[in-house]
Amino acid sequence: MQPLAKAEILIEALPYIKKFYGKTVVIKYGGHAMTDPELKDKVITDIVLMKYVGINPVIVHGGGPEINYWLEKTGQEFRFVNGMRVTDEKIMEIVQMVLIGKVNKEIVGLVQKNGGKAIGLSGIDGDMIKVSKKVVEKDGKKIDLGYVGEVEHVNPHLILSAIEQGHIPVIAPIGTNGNGDVYNINADYVAGSIAGALEADKLVLLTDVEGVLDQKGNLVSSLSIKEAQEFIKTGVIDGGMIPKIECCIEALLSGVKTVHIVNGRLPHAMLLEIFTHSGVGTMVVKE
Repeated sequence: MQPLAKAEILIEALPYIKKFYGKTVVIKYGGHAMTDPELKDKVITDIVLMKYVGINPVIVHGGGPEINYWLEKTGQEFRFVNGMRVTDEKIMEIVQMVLIGKVNKEIVGLVQKNGGKAIGLSGIDGDMIKVSKKVVEKDGKKIDLGYVGEVEHVNPHLILSAIEQGHIPVIAPIGTNGNGDVYNINADYVAGSIAGALEADKLVLLTDVEGVLDQKGNLVSSLSIKEAQEFIKTGVIDGGMIPKIECCIEALLSGVKTVHIVNGRLPHAMLLEIFTHSGVGTMVVKE
């Protein structure tokens, strides 16, 4: 790339850097971008860069493939209902060890390797995430998922304290019911709830798809809540994209200004979405 072209890219980014300076961006980190070593490094570098230009990134991570690996390694059977893992006491022990003890600390280490300061947290710390037991319906029957929680309340005090001290908070999606019981929570919903509690400017969901596609398979660059609900109703949005869109809607109704669904397999997708005119994913807005 010619030096002039590089300069033009920086100039294009300038109004966005000014606009988001001092603002909070919550990133749901998961999918392929979390398992591919090269992509992993690029995503974390992008997040560290955001911090250095004055944005306050907050990472909420998943870890499903890693949990599956360790469950298989320890000979434990597991199953999913409506995309959610049925979690008994033994499985919850593995989930907690993998998410808090392994995945969370690896991300913290990567941030610090790339020049940032990070602190690893979970919803258990400081009673950050209070949950109720999640029950789902399938074929007209209510199914008990075990230790799977639904976010009831987020106390953002610890997150805000970490940001004030110059850290990038890295949060594992585990919470408690207030009685000492620990629950696994869908990371998309945790990211949405935390973004709402922080009144974040943006929520970015890293996925393994381009974004939301219309009836013809074309990328929808901008989508309102009303349009999203219509897409779900007519089946344009289906499968695993439904909980992501529901999470987007909840976050927007909680005060988050915009939500972005971007393809984490595309190197530097977050920077392209936030700091360029055209973007590369789907932006979901209230109206």
